[in-house]
Amino acid sequence: MNAILKLIKKQYLRILLNLLITIIFLSFVGSYDDSSGEGKNYLSIMENIAYDYRIALTMSNTVDERIVIIDIDEKSLAKIGRWPWGRDTMANLTNQLFDVYEVDLVGFDIVFAEEDKSSGLHILNKLVDNELNDQKEFIQRVTELKDVLDYDQLFLNSLLNRKVVLGYYFNRAIGEEGKLISGKLPEPVYSSEELNDINIDARSATGYGSNLPRFQSGSTAAGHFNPSIDTDGVVRRIPMLYEYNGDYYESLSLSMARLLLDVDVIIPVFAGSSETGSDYFELESLQIGDLNIPVDEHIQALVPYRGRQGSFKYISAVDVINGKIEKSELQGRIILVGTSAPALFDMRTTPVGEIYPGVEVHANMLAGIIDESIKLKPKFILAVEFIQILFVGLILSFIIPCISPLMANFVFGIFLAILIGFNFYIWETANLVLPIAPLLLMLLTLYLFNMTFGFFIERRGKREISGLFGQYIPSELVDEMSDNPAACSMDAENRNMTVLFSDVRGFTTISEGLEPAELSNLMNAILTPLTGVIHHSRGTIDKYMGDAIMAFWGAPLEDENHARHALQAGYDMIERLQALKHEFKERGWPEINIGVGINTGEMSVGNMGSEFRMAYTVLGDTVNLGSRLEGLTKNYGVDIIVSESTKDAVPEYIYMKLDRVKVKGKNEPVTIYEPVALIDEISPDEEIEIDEYDKALNFYYSQDWGRAKSKFNLLKESYSERKIYDIYLERIENYINTPPPEKWDGVFTHTTK
Repeated sequence: MNAILKLIKKQYLRILLNLLITIIFLSFVGSYDDSSGEGKNYLSIMENIAYDYRIALTMSNTVDERIVIIDIDEKSLAKIGRWPWGRDTMANLTNQLFDVYEVDLVGFDIVFAEEDKSSGLHILNKLVDNELNDQKEFIQRVTELKDVLDYDQLFLNSLLNRKVVLGYYFNRAIGEEGKLISGKLPEPVYSSEELNDINIDARSATGYGSNLPRFQSGSTAAGHFNPSIDTDGVVRRIPMLYEYNGDYYESLSLSMARLLLDVDVIIPVFAGSSETGSDYFELESLQIGDLNIPVDEHIQALVPYRGRQGSFKYISAVDVINGKIEKSELQGRIILVGTSAPALFDMRTTPVGEIYPGVEVHANMLAGIIDESIKLKPKFILAVEFIQILFVGLILSFIIPCISPLMANFVFGIFLAILIGFNFYIWETANLVLPIAPLLLMLLTLYLFNMTFGFFIERRGKREISGLFGQYIPSELVDEMSDNPAACSMDAENRNMTVLFSDVRGFTTISEGLEPAELSNLMNAILTPLTGVIHHSRGTIDKYMGDAIMAFWGAPLEDENHARHALQAGYDMIERLQALKHEFKERGWPEINIGVGINTGEMSVGNMGSEFRMAYTVLGDTVNLGSRLEGLTKNYGVDIIVSESTKDAVPEYIYMKLDRVKVKGKNEPVTIYEPVALIDEISPDEEIEIDEYDKALNFYYSQDWGRAKSKFNLLKESYSERKIYDIYLERIENYINTPPPEKWDGVFTHTTK
């Protein structure tokens, strides 16, 4: 006991700071609820994310066979025509559903707000009343056609005496636009007088868009299809009741559930009792028949998503209209008519999908009401959260400072597992949404605070690695290496890598025309951006050699795409200098051009040198060849030359085969290439040029000098800027006069660097 007290006394400052962190998080309890859609702080965002993860990890991912979505999809729009369809088509759809398929209930996630004049009946009636009012035969014919051409009446007839729930929406927009109203609202489930003495903070509307009065009067019921959109744009709740002018109107899913159960009255249930009455302050749930629907203080219910889109069967509306569906697929089913077509703008962002049909949101809610699977978030949850934070904060505040960092990691891991496990247990067994984000954030905060020492140890290791490699590579790679020190080594080893050499063209002439200080400024202006390009592509600077740069890819960190990164760096270096030409010209500096040589292959890499000086570098024939390739760029009049091994390693580029050569210092011939463009970006003109050039080369290597000369002359006329055609034409003239040896292999030997 004395030992424990001594430890606590020794670590009292850390313990006090831990307790302060706990108190801060206790003050946040209940301050981040996003059910109002206002999103008070970052904890709201974190809690929403945690809620979404729990939904994703626990959803059933099964298909509910009871509810079928009749989908106004792209297929239906293509065959029937663009939306809105004529009411005769909607009447046909409704009649098919009830008369042919014998469905139980139909809900429309659609509003029928305007009269359908597509039949032209209103024009005929106008003619009857005016220009043709004396044409008895015309009047008689119009009268006979009225029953066929009054599409709204046809649709109304399809609704009568059937279990149909129409949909409509409420406006909440600020300003005159939000006050617009159209159509007729259904009877409210509660009038302002009925709930006058109860403090209910339901979502309030300023206007609405409802169905034509004749449709509203002819349907059995109607419900709003407004979702509740949180501040992050995600639909997690649906208002079960919406308030307008003091009256309360039910949602589409609630109306359908009530009609399905043949229940006329929705009973409000208040906190502390299952009885009803205005004596209770807090509305806790809504009861229809034997089913209980838990709601929050804004009378919203959490949508119990079954899974991603497709958790309910979708059937194209056109297939129902044309009778192509088996009766057994729809008979006795609950039907929701809606759309998944993006062009009709009823797609929502949900915890289970960023693009999710709004009609399926209502299907999930209806299924949840029937199954009583809607999650609860009662007020007493705040007390549970308070106790959890207090309990965990007190224990960790006193224990963690008194144990080793290794043991502290273990304790934090145990607490993390217990808290997450308990939360999921409550979620699954009690159907309760217990807040978890603040608790986990407090746990993380305590962990980070108490692991400060370990953080400094890591920083020391990073400084050691930075001291070893910081002079060669960008800081981003130093960060990666510090996370995994075992992945890098200064010891020499053989690796498959890519090396790049670049050199300023005509640097000797340029330097002779500048003062030393000006020349220094010029070199800084060239080497700084080129170094930035190499670092950006994860390259390692080997050395600066006057006006030249040597760099490599693939060490000290492994890089599977070293050849691709090197080639991209070569391109970017050329482009970067092109962008600087205007600035150089304004400063009176000469135009700068560089040549780039790139080679890929095995090379030795590591810390090499003498006991007086060491350098992290690469050596080998592969490196030497890279240097020679850069030197050849001047000979062939190109910016970049790559070897065949680099070409093979980066197949997404189109290359022009320049030559087969022997460079100084190597006996084996190599094939050299100029990268032209990415396959997806090459122009038709470039494709034609390369194709014709390949044909010319084939004639050249087969010693068909006449045809080769003809081809190269044509290429020179079309693409006079390319030096390569002059090179081959000059060689052909020499070979015509002095034919090559009998076993000539087409290789050209360069005798200079």
